[in-house]
Amino acid sequence: MTDFPSSGQLLFSLLLTLGAGLATGVGSCIAFFFKRSNRKFLSFALGFSGGVMIYISLAKLLPDAGSGLGVLWGDRPGTLAALTAFLGGVLLASGIDKLIPAYENPHEVRAVEEMDSPRHRDKLLRSGMLFALAIAVHNFPEGMAVFISGIADPATGISIAVAIAIHNIPEGITVSVPIYHATGSRKKAFLYSFGSGLAEPCGALAAWFIFGPRLSPVLLSALFAAVAGIMVYISFDELLPLAEEYGEHHWAVCGSIVGMFVIAISLIL
Repeated sequence: MTDFPSSGQLLFSLLLTLGAGLATGVGSCIAFFFKRSNRKFLSFALGFSGGVMIYISLAKLLPDAGSGLGVLWGDRPGTLAALTAFLGGVLLASGIDKLIPAYENPHEVRAVEEMDSPRHRDKLLRSGMLFALAIAVHNFPEGMAVFISGIADPATGISIAVAIAIHNIPEGITVSVPIYHATGSRKKAFLYSFGSGLAEPCGALAAWFIFGPRLSPVLLSALFAAVAGIMVYISFDELLPLAEEYGEHHWAVCGSIVGMFVIAISLIL
């Protein structure tokens, strides 16, 4: 976490972010080619993703940030600085969330079954495009989180990228369903869904252009703590409520516990 990242590290982190973002396209494919939503699986997967992100934020990212800043400034000032950066990440994610009006917020789930149900077209295209825009805005800080984590620790970056990719899949369904019914075009629905995921690599590039030239051990540790705050907010504001929206409470809880256990074992190994 103290060395300036190489071009290979930067490319690896950017590719991680791109892969996580483009998982929205997987959601489109599921909507097009499957007849029913496996709600138990989606609840479990979203709970798993939330468990991974919460555990890795509180057990890995935040403590590492506190340790890194503690070496430079002393234990207590370093810990306080890390907590301040963590809160800053929470506030950043919350502020971006507030940019989207509640009635356009993409937390309303769409099921695969809706692909074959009759819908009114007059508002569907606008709804789908707004969902795509809202998801793109939400994906921006996620891209920053994957990118910064990948630079600092490739294994941690991979874990976070997988967790975010899982939660991007139902977002792809959310965008695809209304646009498909409004236009009758699977291609357009896929492209809007696919495009909304490109906000994640855009977030990665923004993070690099803003912070890259100034990157230092202090800044990198602070960014690590801020990433933890972003991911904890995303988990409690998006992932876990979305898992509950699919109506499988116990599967969501089990997924969260399994996610925490898996990432805990991976960190030990």
